[in-house]
Amino acid sequence: MSIENIIVAIVTIVLVIMSIILHEISHGYAAYKMGDMTAKSMGRLSLNPLKHIDPFGSVLLPVVLYFTSGLVIGYAKPVPYNPNRFENKRKGEVIVGLAGPACNLVLAIIFAILGRAAKLLYFSTGGGALGYWLFVICASAVSVNLCLMFFNLIPLPPLDGSSIIAPFLSDKALHSYYKVQQYSLPILLGIIILFPMIFHFDPISVYLQFTAGNLTDLLLGL
Repeated sequence: MSIENIIVAIVTIVLVIMSIILHEISHGYAAYKMGDMTAKSMGRLSLNPLKHIDPFGSVLLPVVLYFTSGLVIGYAKPVPYNPNRFENKRKGEVIVGLAGPACNLVLAIIFAILGRAAKLLYFSTGGGALGYWLFVICASAVSVNLCLMFFNLIPLPPLDGSSIIAPFLSDKALHSYYKVQQYSLPILLGIIILFPMIFHFDPISVYLQFTAGNLTDLLLGL
C-alpha cells in the first residue's frame, strides 16, 4: 500500500469517527429540544469522543470494513432518550431518528461546497498539492457522511431506520417488529461481513454505491 493510500485511509477513518459523533449528538439535541433531558443529563451532548465511541462499532468495524470491502460505515454508542417525555411520542421518535442522518446530509453538502472550491484551487494553481489534498479530504468527508446517512436509514436496530419506521406500523405489526429486533444486530453484521464471504455478493456495498456513491458524484460534480 502506498503512502498516499495510507494517508487517505487514516483520513477516512478519522472522518468516520468524527461524523458518527456529530450524528449521535444530533439525536440527543433533537430529543433535548423536544423536552427530554436524558442525553444532556448523561453528558451525551458533548463533543468529547470518549462519551460516544463504541470500541467495536466506531473503531474496529470501520477499520476492518475499509480494508476488506472499502466500506466506510460504523456506529457509536446510541444516545439514550425517553420518548415518553415527548409531547407527541410518535412524531418525536421520527424527528429524533431523522436528526442523525440529517446531520450527515448537512455535513456532506458543506464539504461538497468546500470540495468544489478545492477543485477550482487545484486547477487554478496548475495541479498544486494543496488543492489536491483539500479536495481528497473534502471528497472523503462527503462520501463518509452520505454512506453513514444511507446506512443508518436501513430499518434494523441499532440503526436509525428502525426508529423512523416504527411509529408508522400498526400495533400488531409493531409487536412483531419488536420480536425481530433482538436478532437485528447479528442479522446486520451477517449481511455486512458473512453474506459477501459466503455468496460473493455484497448487498450493502451495492446499496451504498447506488445511493451514497451516485449522490457523492453529483454533489462534487464528478
